[in-house]
Amino acid sequence: MLKIVIDAMGADNGILPIVQGAKRALENKQFKAILVGDEKGIKPLIPENISSKIEIVHCSDFIKMEESASVAPKRKNSSIYIGTELVKNSEAEAIVSAGHSGATMSLATLRIGRIEGVSRPAICTLMPSITSNPSMILDAGANTDCKPEYLVDFALMGYEYAKSVMDYPKPRVGLLANGEEDSKGNELSKEAFKMLKNYDFFKGNVEGNDIFNGSVDVIVCDGFSGNIVLKASEGVASSITHILKKEIKSSINGMLGGLLLKKAFGNLKKKMDYAEYGGAPLLGVNKTVIISHGKSNARAIECAIYQAIRAIESKVCDKIAYTFAHNRR
Repeated sequence: MLKIVIDAMGADNGILPIVQGAKRALENKQFKAILVGDEKGIKPLIPENISSKIEIVHCSDFIKMEESASVAPKRKNSSIYIGTELVKNSEAEAIVSAGHSGATMSLATLRIGRIEGVSRPAICTLMPSITSNPSMILDAGANTDCKPEYLVDFALMGYEYAKSVMDYPKPRVGLLANGEEDSKGNELSKEAFKMLKNYDFFKGNVEGNDIFNGSVDVIVCDGFSGNIVLKASEGVASSITHILKKEIKSSINGMLGGLLLKKAFGNLKKKMDYAEYGGAPLLGVNKTVIISHGKSNARAIECAIYQAIRAIESKVCDKIAYTFAHNRR
């Protein structure tokens, strides 16, 4: 049976949504959950019917959001350190954390280790598109300063994840730039373009709107740009929701229209909700690591666990390792 570590500490909303998310996932999938955190807080939240599927590894320390990620390697009694060690020592196949993302990235890289040949691990974030398939952005924040070869690595990892985990038959990869023409971009993207054009999956430069229109499946950029795109998109989604609610409530006609379009609005909200995507895999390390939003609710944790299970079952880490060992040009 698969074993998945779930960091129960450090999330913005406390232990409750973490345990609830694990509970819901256990009701739908076969795996064993290893919850790392304060046993006194976790145990009362576990229903009797699933207690046999949950192991609690007690610890009271965790890396707070306001702390620097640099403290993580020294805090050996913290929940994320203990959880990472369980995965490193093959006592579990994956880890899911909604705690300090910098600490998770740091420990995954230092303790679990990079796949041989990967220059830098990257955060791969799923974004809604007008098609039935979400698009993927990487890097979404792990590497603010990049070299061209890093972007090539991101493209290779994103392509493999899209194909193996997301089941996209022929993933299309684009390079984020300020125009579609081959000549557009800054020095980083121009050099990366020269290297990426040797790959069949590469479709050229793409603009910000292409993230959402389904013209490509994977969008590659440095982590600084990717994180800005991610946060801006979250802000736009939140603003649109707020504006729609305000307009609907502003008049009788608006409320009637809202009732008629209730299902459509519900589907839109679900498509734009980060909770439905679960979390962002950290690609380029030797085991499956899923980084969830600090504000994750139970649904987000549940979906993050499903994402971890798909990654394990697809053997994506092994496939990325094979790609870097045999197919990099």
